[in-house]
Amino acid sequence: MSNPTLSDDTPQFSTAEYAGTPGADRCKSCNQAIGGSYYRVNGATACPTCVERVKQEMPQDSPAAFSRALLFGISGAILGLILYAAFTIVTGWIIGYVSLAVGYIVGKAIRMGSGGIGGRRYQIAAAVLTYAAVSMAAVPIGVSQAVKARKAAPRAQVQSVQPPSGEPSTNTSPAERQSPTPPKRPANLGAALIMLAFIGLASPFLELANPMHGMIGLVILFVGIRIAWQIARGTSVQILGPFNRAAPASS
Repeated sequence: MSNPTLSDDTPQFSTAEYAGTPGADRCKSCNQAIGGSYYRVNGATACPTCVERVKQEMPQDSPAAFSRALLFGISGAILGLILYAAFTIVTGWIIGYVSLAVGYIVGKAIRMGSGGIGGRRYQIAAAVLTYAAVSMAAVPIGVSQAVKARKAAPRAQVQSVQPPSGEPSTNTSPAERQSPTPPKRPANLGAALIMLAFIGLASPFLELANPMHGMIGLVILFVGIRIAWQIARGTSVQILGPFNRAAPASS
């Protein structure tokens, strides 16, 4: 007569029972039993066949992969620059937290272009492109502010020269009211572009003229660069082994 208080899960002394042994003897990928040697792929047990397949399917670093990642990264940096500048111009708010989004976009673009390959040179490229995108956004922002100020200046000047109502205006001819304008010198476009690029790249440090605002901006920019750095690290696959499965003890 069986004892109803004992359940079927109660260990029997006639057979040894070890928790987790069946799972440890099977490959986590193909679920096949492992009879001899085995590997650890990111901590999971794997058979030699699956490990070879993983090695063959892993993307290999090459100059073509890096060039493609660099092209995608430059595109992401341009997109981030446009996003940063457009947000500031439209809203009128200078928010450094947009740097975090720029770093994410650049890092993702490089990782997409490389096909998941990462490494030190990919991370350096992501950091440089993130800094360039955020700093160079100051150029279109500055140009927009200068254009707005230039449009507002003539209106203010006209209002200042108009006589009060009721007072007679001075009887001067248009030729007398016009002041002679000096001849304009032809602008050197190349030098102007180089100067704008230099000012843009130095803009995060030029903001230190206001120490508190400048330091906060640099810290946020560093965090954005850190985000791009981490994403461009790529997908890491750690393969350890081979290990030999311990043979069962003979009775």
